[in-house]
Amino acid sequence: MHWQHHYAVINGINMHYVEQGEGTPVLLCHGFPHFWFSWHRQISALAAAGYRVIAPDMRGMGQTEAPADVAAYDIDHITGDLLGLLDHIGEERAVFAGLDFGAFAIYDLALRHPQRVIAVIGLENPAAPHNPEESPLTEYRRMGEAHFLHIEYFREPPRADQELAAQPRRFLHKVFHTLSGAGNYFDVFKHPPGTSYIDAMEEPPSLPWSWLSEVELEFFVSEYARSGFTGGLNWYRSFDLKWEQRKPFEGVQSAVPAYFLGSEHDVDLEGFHGDDPVGLMRAIFPDLREVRMIPGAGHMVQLEASDAVNAILVDYLADIESHDQ
Repeated sequence: MHWQHHYAVINGINMHYVEQGEGTPVLLCHGFPHFWFSWHRQISALAAAGYRVIAPDMRGMGQTEAPADVAAYDIDHITGDLLGLLDHIGEERAVFAGLDFGAFAIYDLALRHPQRVIAVIGLENPAAPHNPEESPLTEYRRMGEAHFLHIEYFREPPRADQELAAQPRRFLHKVFHTLSGAGNYFDVFKHPPGTSYIDAMEEPPSLPWSWLSEVELEFFVSEYARSGFTGGLNWYRSFDLKWEQRKPFEGVQSAVPAYFLGSEHDVDLEGFHGDDPVGLMRAIFPDLREVRMIPGAGHMVQLEASDAVNAILVDYLADIESHDQ
């Protein structure tokens, strides 16, 4: 596939990233429970379209170092990782695309360091959740008193860390189905507080699926079986730290051009971003140039609808380049 794997000390941690192609740099930022491989169908497609594609393992996941301290997953550290990666690859500016936690990371970067961002492309998550009246973990604790909620389950180590690490294949098989267009995350709400996440999810169909093979799942399983899940869970456990750091940016708008790609059955769009998710993004990025939605797919959209995602990303990047002359 002509992927080049690189390892470097960036922002004080050992970071792994994958690179392919030449041209305008495009950084692909994943969420949880993912790593660079989540973008494997996009990397080569965008490189073939004429771009220098960089897909890092985000802090705490994949082969990038996972600091134990939750404070090491705040906005300053995460944006520092992306800035350090830009410096390391010798690029002054790049297009940043992100899904899930990766989307929040690129929005924070655009607000704080717009001079380093050509444009942002958000997938599924249109804006970092921010309730100025109540910290996120307080809000989610209240929700978790009524029924199972994965964020509340993740809050306190070591239970989730140990249970997921003990059954990485079962967890990833289940969660990928649950978050897809064929699953229904909100069924986990039928379970009481204290249920394990693995037990709260329905049994998935056997692989292969139309969008995921057994070999592809094994990439995720082998990586998380090696690394464990604590690094990824620390992104949740640092919610309140990030909430405090976003307060000075309350009401601030970014002039960075923005694009959005969502899907019909995304769990975050349906249940975690209010009644007007795209409006939340436009309030931060008034130069929101295009929004497209993919029918049928869920939160795993870059895998579930790879061809459609690739075509849309290529369209967005062509539009970005036409304006950025």
